[in-house]
Amino acid sequence: MDFDIIIIGAGPAGYAAAIRASQLGMKTALIEKDRIGGMCINWGCIPTKSIIESARNFSKAGRISEFGIDGIDISKLTFNWQKVKVRARDISSKMSTGILNILKKNGVELITGDAFIASDKSVIIDNRNLKAKNIIIATGSSPAEITETFDEGYVVNMNRLFELEDLPEHVVIYGKGGIAVEMAQFFNLIGKSVSLITDGQKMLPAFDERLQSYIMKKLIDDGVNVITSGKIERTEENKIYVSDKSITCDRIINCSFRNAVLPNTALNLELNDWGFIKTNDNFETSEENIFAIGDVNGKSYLAHIASAQGLWVINKIKGIQFDFNVLNFPLNLYTVPEMAQIGMTEKQLEEEGIEYKISELPFSANGKALIEGSAEGFMRLLSDKKYGQVLGVQIVAVNATDMIAEASAFMQVEGTIYDVAQTIHAHPTISEIFTETGFDAMNKAITE
Repeated sequence: MDFDIIIIGAGPAGYAAAIRASQLGMKTALIEKDRIGGMCINWGCIPTKSIIESARNFSKAGRISEFGIDGIDISKLTFNWQKVKVRARDISSKMSTGILNILKKNGVELITGDAFIASDKSVIIDNRNLKAKNIIIATGSSPAEITETFDEGYVVNMNRLFELEDLPEHVVIYGKGGIAVEMAQFFNLIGKSVSLITDGQKMLPAFDERLQSYIMKKLIDDGVNVITSGKIERTEENKIYVSDKSITCDRIINCSFRNAVLPNTALNLELNDWGFIKTNDNFETSEENIFAIGDVNGKSYLAHIASAQGLWVINKIKGIQFDFNVLNFPLNLYTVPEMAQIGMTEKQLEEEGIEYKISELPFSANGKALIEGSAEGFMRLLSDKKYGQVLGVQIVAVNATDMIAEASAFMQVEGTIYDVAQTIHAHPTISEIFTETGFDAMNKAITE
């Protein structure tokens, strides 16, 4: 059977590419061996953010009397893990079903099974030989295994978290990156004893140092045992040992950085130094007519960037070309408060020798934040000293992951601090801090 394009993997990169390809009139096959939506919808982005939201509400309920609501016995509040799991799974199921319906509506042929790439134009699945002009690999990634020997079930990868009947009282989060920090805070918010262990590299490598130091301090202040430069040396009953220090531990949640899930293939696809499929700036692999998008190419681990890569490749195949600037994509952290950034960090600006200005304002003077009881956090704007162009925005706020979209718009059109200052926001709103920070960048702050 002949197709214009075959896509292997139905996560955010794969299904976005498949839908776009079909919309542009391409005969498209999408192959998936497990679940539609991939890691993101089934075990990652969607269900983990759901349980974090439950933990956030559980924690906020503990201080409900601050809002003048009496009569609730805080001592009787419990976190019902079974109900939390059901809610998370229901949301994931709705998302997955929605994507499946969109694929069908757009005429994408969905094929279930394990694909084998036989050549640059041929994929074999269940003894069927499928032909295509182009092949896109979107097979994703999975957490690196912890190499130490543990009893079966002692280490829980994120795709097995929702199989736990009960949550451990003493938990170790091992790894780094956004999901490690989010899971450490999740368990902390629901009253568990938490240790967060990383291997010595920065916990959040892509984030500005200001944000990284902020969230690390908050975790420590909230009682999380944060251990950097740590390596699990051995276990003994319900304890693990790190640098000869013992830590009570019922389960280890593995949030290690991810390894590529490589497709089965007869081709010799070139890999980079970290074992991901090597691609050029056009996401082309070492084999002609074969592309690699999403986690499997190691350029990013974020679902929205994976989807954007998928759309970009399909557009390129159809002759529609535009710049793909990863700095214009936001980085989000779903903590309490949330954190988000877009554009360049201070370190990147310094490395490129760009003269910049920092404008930072706290939410403690924001009326809406005070009303909501969420005045913790700040907004930070990095701008070019000469022309005032917005080079980066960083936000710590209760809804920072939504607020960053406005910063994304400024970045996309190469906006300046003058554009930011002149953008009108309703009052009272949390987002009006954009206007205030813009004026601050112009040395004309109106809140000081």
